[in-house]
Amino acid sequence: MMKKKQWWKTTLYWLVIILGLALSLVLIFNQQVKDYLVNTYQPQVTKSLVAKNEKKKASYDFSSVKDLNLQTVAAARAKKESINVIGVISIPAINLRIPIAKGVSNTTLALAAGTMRADQEMGKGNYPLAAHNMANGSKILFSPLYYHGKVGQLVYITDMKKVYEYKLYERKFIDATRVDVIDNTKENILTLVTCDATGARRLLMRGKLVKVVAYDKAPAKIQKNLSGKYTNGQ
Repeated sequence: MMKKKQWWKTTLYWLVIILGLALSLVLIFNQQVKDYLVNTYQPQVTKSLVAKNEKKKASYDFSSVKDLNLQTVAAARAKKESINVIGVISIPAINLRIPIAKGVSNTTLALAAGTMRADQEMGKGNYPLAAHNMANGSKILFSPLYYHGKVGQLVYITDMKKVYEYKLYERKFIDATRVDVIDNTKENILTLVTCDATGARRLLMRGKLVKVVAYDKAPAKIQKNLSGKYTNGQ
């Protein structure tokens, strides 16, 4: 009986040690693990997938959006099938290329840029997109936009049927309460929104639509760029 009791004590001791080491490793490599989980989300975007997902409903409750932490990303990866991908956004000048998905649920925003209005259409009026920005020079999601986005850069978005080219003309910081920036407009523009370094305010960048071409008529370089591997964490 004493030997059995001692065996349980020893086993429990080593379990505590192993769990402690595992937790320490997770804390130490938190950013690396998070980068890996986001970067390895590489959904293939096709015309048929976009047509199917465009018909689905999505959440636009901005108040429920949480910070992008390891738990949020891990949960999103576990529920990745619920993310309704409807396109791709690329800013070649800053090596940013990530999927576009419907809505702003935590699952969607953990792995993609999310649409901000239920009625928005590519190339028509104001097309707003939101995505997370991580600190310390991260390359996840819209982080490159915060660190390297500049007026004059070209942005491409596609639904795999057409390619919409925008030229950025505005970069400014706004209060987090400025939800009016997602309202529709008569002018055909693209609105990109992400957090600032503190998370208290938002970076707003806007681009004017300058060209629309059929996807298969777009320059080969642009097609290759839009169909390439997503740049999260690279």
